[in-house]
Amino acid sequence: MTVLVVHGSKRGGTAGLAESIGQALRDLGHDVRVEPAAKARQLAGVEAAVVAGGLYANRWHRDARAFVARNRKALAVIPVWLVASGPLDETADAGTLPPVPQVAALVAMIGARGAVTFGGFLSPDASGFPASAMAKTKAGDWRNEGRIRAWAGQVHEALVG
Repeated sequence: MTVLVVHGSKRGGTAGLAESIGQALRDLGHDVRVEPAAKARQLAGVEAAVVAGGLYANRWHRDARAFVARNRKALAVIPVWLVASGPLDETADAGTLPPVPQVAALVAMIGARGAVTFGGFLSPDASGFPASAMAKTKAGDWRNEGRIRAWAGQVHEALVG
């Protein structure tokens, strides 16, 4: 099955998460394209999609939001999952974080199969405000590869089910 994984990423953490999701789905036998949401234009031949966006101040990355809005009709007729990346701690690993309001609204708008939140990534040398201040106490990689792969397995099962 052809799966498009797009990402809205400001500092590269969500791009890395999208690559991990893409690789996990490839390992399960899917043909996967991973692209920045701002540049993804071609949905012809895509049979399923994962849209990932970083969370900044409880808002989903604008490129991810714009991708969904721009492609809402095409996304409404294929299986789609929305992914948020952001908590800089272990709270996402509990798997109980509800989607932020923007993501929840988009799930409803396109009939997405679900939404999930994974931990984020912040480099210790992050620059700019407020990232540099946050990096002093919150720097680290909170993306859990095992949880990402397990979630990709659930997506796979839903697709081949």
